[in-house]
Amino acid sequence: MIEVSPARSGHPRQIVFLFETCEAEGSISICSRRRGGTAAAGNFRGMASMLRRLIPAVALTALLAGLMTAQATPAQAATYYNSRCGNTSGRVLLTFDDWAYGDPYRATRIGAYLQSRNIRAAFFLINQYAKNYPGIVSTLRQQGHWVLNHTYSHPNLTQLSDSNVSWQIRNGIYSNRLRPPGGAYNSRVSSIASSLGYRICTWTIDTKDWQYVNGIRRSTSSIRYIVRNSSWSAKSSGVILGHLHTNYPNAISGIIYDLHQQGLLFCRNRGPVGRTMPFPASCT
Repeated sequence: MIEVSPARSGHPRQIVFLFETCEAEGSISICSRRRGGTAAAGNFRGMASMLRRLIPAVALTALLAGLMTAQATPAQAATYYNSRCGNTSGRVLLTFDDWAYGDPYRATRIGAYLQSRNIRAAFFLINQYAKNYPGIVSTLRQQGHWVLNHTYSHPNLTQLSDSNVSWQIRNGIYSNRLRPPGGAYNSRVSSIASSLGYRICTWTIDTKDWQYVNGIRRSTSSIRYIVRNSSWSAKSSGVILGHLHTNYPNAISGIIYDLHQQGLLFCRNRGPVGRTMPFPASCT
């Protein structure tokens, strides 16, 4: 703050620099001022010198105030939503379920393509088949993709006893995300999964690639249409469900093109991953 004192006989006007500081006491702010220095109103060189000394002090005061405010406001913990699998990035996470029956290495071919596009995906493999191809799991992780639990034999977990639910999860691919087959789970299944160190992970967009339309498997163009026309909220920080044994893998390049055209990005591939998926998901 600057105040100009009135001129007195034989004395020029004085410019007085004042600092004002305030502290909060409940709902009341208590402020005080201190004198920072003076300069003659006509002495521009003196004013410039004074300002050069004052500006750094003002900047430091503002910086310290900002730091104090930041420390006073604790960071808000992110909320985990099952349908988003921990994806809070604003990017799209592609996921692949089950197994490529009759062509097991289709998974790693898809993984290599996505790696070349700098895209990270998640593969939820049925361990009844994956256990016979350990190289597929390790290759996918080396390619930068998460390989997660889809149970041992793909049953409806809500129809099993507690012990069988636990067995299916424990004998699935070891990780920390569980995609219940068919997305079928309830509070009991969720509680058992949690006790084993798993979070439930479903999806925001179902491509319905598993359906048959007029007697044939849903086409790549139909899969692309479903994804392209899903709501923005389902795509941003969203999770797309598809399967390894359908036309979904054939639609991937088109889905990537379509969503890029809409201004969306995909989970970024930053290299090999371990057996677990972090929360928030490392997509940026």
